[in-house]
Amino acid sequence: QGQLVESGGGQVQAGDSLRLSCAVSGRTFNNYITGWFRRAQGKEREFVAAILWGSGFTYYADSVKGRFTISRDSAKNTVYLQMNSLKPEDTAIYYCAAGIYKAQILVIYTSQYDYWGQGTQVTVSE
Repeated sequence: QGQLVESGGGQVQAGDSLRLSCAVSGRTFNNYITGWFRRAQGKEREFVAAILWGSGFTYYADSVKGRFTISRDSAKNTVYLQMNSLKPEDTAIYYCAAGIYKAQILVIYTSQYDYWGQGTQVTVSE
């Protein structure tokens, strides 16, 4: 509930790491889910990772499992995406999203989320 503001994007080389942050304005609730999506040039927006605010349970796209870690700091109302071993195919605009959790099967779809950040650019060169 409220506005989302992403930060932490930048230009890095393959193998480097970045940590994205998403600050959530307003109060969050235990039944909320916060996720990260990305949109590469000329492609559709795709799911990256998500976390249930109350329990901390996480979901990951197969393409980032073992490399990315999503987490949240309840005291700071902030969600993070730690990105390690970055690859050129990770290059995209990354968006933070939040909404009331509906169903597990919907986690990877944009329809699960009601609030979106402005996006932050991540560029990974070879």
